[in-house]
Formats: sequence, structure tokens, C-alpha cells
Amino acid sequence: MTSLPELIPAPRSVEGPTTGGFVFGPETALWGASGTGTTQRWLRSTLGTALGLPLPPGREGGENTLTLRLDDTLDPEGYRLQVTAEGGVEITGGGPAGVFWGAQSLRQLLGPDAFRRAPMAPGRQYGVRHQRVEDAPRFRWRGLMLDVARHFMPKDGVLRYLDLMAAHKLNVFHFHLTDDQGWRIEIKRYPRLTEVGSWRARTKFGHRASPLWEEKPHGGFYTQDDIREIVAYAAERHITVVPEIDVPGHSQAAIAAYPELGNTDVIDTTSLTVWDNWGVSLNVLAPTDNTLRFYEGVFEELLELFPSEFVHIGGDECAKEQWRESPLVQSRIEELGLAGEDELQSWFIGHFDKWLTARGRRLIGWDEILEGGLAHGAAVSSWRGYQGGIAAARSGHDVVMCPEQYVYLDHRQDAGVDEPAPIGYVRTLEDVYRFEPVPPQLTSEEAGHVLGTQANLWTEVMEDHARVDYQAFPRLVAFAEVAWSALPAPAERDFADFERRMTAHYERLDALGVGYRPRTGPLPWQKRPGVLGRPIEGTPPNR
Repeated sequence: MTSLPELIPAPRSVEGPTTGGFVFGPETALWGASGTGTTQRWLRSTLGTALGLPLPPGREGGENTLTLRLDDTLDPEGYRLQVTAEGGVEITGGGPAGVFWGAQSLRQLLGPDAFRRAPMAPGRQYGVRHQRVEDAPRFRWRGLMLDVARHFMPKDGVLRYLDLMAAHKLNVFHFHLTDDQGWRIEIKRYPRLTEVGSWRARTKFGHRASPLWEEKPHGGFYTQDDIREIVAYAAERHITVVPEIDVPGHSQAAIAAYPELGNTDVIDTTSLTVWDNWGVSLNVLAPTDNTLRFYEGVFEELLELFPSEFVHIGGDECAKEQWRESPLVQSRIEELGLAGEDELQSWFIGHFDKWLTARGRRLIGWDEILEGGLAHGAAVSSWRGYQGGIAAARSGHDVVMCPEQYVYLDHRQDAGVDEPAPIGYVRTLEDVYRFEPVPPQLTSEEAGHVLGTQANLWTEVMEDHARVDYQAFPRLVAFAEVAWSALPAPAERDFADFERRMTAHYERLDALGVGYRPRTGPLPWQKRPGVLGRPIEGTPPNR
């Protein structure tokens, strides 16, 4: 019998554990009610494989059985996990997702070996003590944004991160697919987006102030079949994939592929290449009918691949210099009766808001879409602090809170000089744990517009999955608890208890092969000596 590891995220209610328990063995069967198929498949393929258990089909009410049930009186993502000596283990969910999250808790209760890919000791017994766990999430949107545009992550790495999200009960994968530095999704009607836009000749190494360059091509993209596989893999884990195609800024890779999309009366767009530096490019989309039709074609293919309610269109950091200098753009502003460039950006976003709404989808964008007036029906990802989210919620628009001051996990974790390519604010594990997604300024009605929260991983200085792991973990674990658990006010949260539970969770991360930042600081191979970051605490970094 294993000792009881601590659950993360913290559940709402635990009765027990008491003495005694249930031991899994080769004869332990698995029975699931209709609607629990995804969890049954996951239990056999992942948990069963790790522990060397076949989990053969059983019968309802049988002894020595892991039983999965549904009970619509529970929250759709809520669950009840009960361990008894007589019947084995029973997981009851308010819906299929609730059953799956209950299975994630069971995995934690079985110990770190349950997080490996093969049995460590064939024939070894694994058990859980008698107890009853009841739980449900605080927010419906518990997200992770992964930027694969700045540094491409191959498909296997994306699937791995979906597994890591599932292990922490995160359920929205925000897939940042395009930017100035790369276009990562195949669009069949516009092949040059990947032929030209998916790779750059070299890459800045470190922050944009660094004098270092990696003098080799960098690139990659996902075929449409890759995307279908990623979406299906996520769905099996009750994770929704929300794609992001950036407009009208952060679009130099698209313009390099199709120069007519840029402001051709201001610059020679045929000379542009995919950007090899970081920051905010001045090369933005021209607000022409041709550009609108082009991106409608992109989104038509996107909607066939992603069934998500929301589609993210970026809308952030759109430099207005070329628009101000362009006679064609100024004529467009006058023709549309707009007050200026901010209203033009709002008009551009509003066009796609209407276009997506007509097709049964919802637009979401970064909080710059508030500039010049908020598009009707749009939701907001509030990244520049709380104010954008507060303004949106007070206007009756839904919000995902992801302020860079708390949940940008590319920001450094410590002020020490050994932090690899340190950028942004110092945000420790405790800082993330004390993040509160709902601004106290909101009324209860306004707070109802906060769909949830999201941690963001921008990858300018993350050249491979090891660097992504280092920046994400262990802070993503703290974030997952904030997103799931009904925690008290930030100042009242028991961080010491969280650290105590993390002692067991580090062993799970080790079993999963996660290259997290140790509590004592980076290991020798995690450092990047001589690679400049941006160690200016008070200066907000541009992406």
C-alpha cells in the first residue's frame, strides 16, 4: 500500500483517508457507464500501461472493480471519487469531463509510478486508502497559451503538453499559430504561407538587445492532418483547442509570403522576409478588401479543423505608423467615416467578429481590441494588466484574465544572475500562487463575465522543449490550482501547505520527465551564460 500523496489542485472536500484501502492487481476490472469512453480508453492506455495493469472489462457492481458513473446532479466537470474495501474504486462525474478529472486525481493517489510510461516493478501492487474526494472547478476556462510561432514545437511536443495540461486539470489550449516570425499551419488555398512563411533564415539568440544570432534556418509547420490529430488528442482529454491567427499586426510572415497583404504604397513589401528578431514589427496588414477576402479564406479552412466555440484573432500590438503614412489607408478611414487609426483597427476586428458570428463561432482577442470601441460579441484576453478585463466585463463582454504581471511564464522566476535569458518581471512560484483572476473592483454580476484564466508561454527565448519546461514548471502547477480550486483571498492562501503538497508533486513531474526549475535554482545545463535577457524589473517587455 502506498502512502497518500497530496492532491494538486486542492480538492473542495476530502473525507479520510482512513486505515485500509483498495489494492489494484491484474484481476482488477474496469466498468464504465455510457458516456465514459474517453476515460476508459485513457485509464487503459496511460494508467494501466504505467502500472502494468490490463484493466479488463468488468460488470456493473462487481467486486475488485474500478467503476465509472455519471450523475447530472453534479457540476459537469465535477466528480466524486470513493474508495471502499467492498467495491473497489468508484468515480462519478457530472459529465464525461468530470469522470476524466476524477481519473486524474486517482492517478495522483496511486503515486509517482502512475506517471511513467512503463511499469517500474512488474508485479508490484498499487493501492489507495479508503476515502471520499468531492471536487469541481471554479472556472470553465483554465487555459494555457503556447506560442509556436517564435520557436516551432514539433507535433509530438504539443501532444506532450496536452498530456501535461490534462494531468493538472487544465482544459483550454490556446494555440498561437502565426506571428511575424513564422506561420505554422497549412492553408491549402494559400500554399506560400508555409512554403515561405514557415521558416526564417536565422534567429536572435536571447532578448532583442542581445548581439548573438543563431545563424541557421528555423522553421516548421503543422499539416492539416497534424492539426486534426492534435485536436482529436485534446478532445480525448477534454481539452478544447482555441486557434489564434494574428491580425492585423504581428503579420510579417504572412506579408512576406503574400506581399499584396501589406501597405504597398508605403514600403516595398516584396523585399520583406520572415522576421528574425523580437519585438513589435511595423509591417502590418493593409485594411483592404483583398486582405479581408484573403483572411476569410484562411478562417474558412481553420473552422473546418477546429470545432471550438472561440477563435482568437490576436488584435494586439498593431503598429499604426504605416497606416498613418499610407494615402490608401487614410482614404479608407475617410471612406468608412472613422475617426482615425484606432477606429480602423476596431473596424477590422469588427468585420471578423461579424464573419465568425454568422458561422456560429465567437471571436476572442487581446485587450487592444478595446481600442476604438469593442467589437460586438467579442471576448477579451486581458494581458496588459487587469484594466482591459475590468472595462470589458463592465461593458458586458466575457473575459479571460491573463495579466502579464502574474501569468506570463516566459518572465523570469528569480532575480538571480543565473536565470537563463531573464526577461520581464520576477514572478516566483508564490507570486503565481497568489494571483487572483477576478478583479475585486467588479460586482458579482460583472464578475460573471470572467470565463476564467490562462497562463501564457511566449517562446522568443525558449528554443526547445527543455526551455519551455523550465519556464512553465513548477509555476504552471500553482496556476492550475488557482484556476481550479476555490481558494481564499490571495493574502490568506496557505502557500506553505502548497509547498508541502508540491514535495510529492515534484516526484510526479520527475516521473513525467518534466525539466522544471528546481527550488534551489537552475541546474548547470539550464543556465544560459552570456545570453542577454531583459533584467529591468519595472519595464514591461514587448512580445
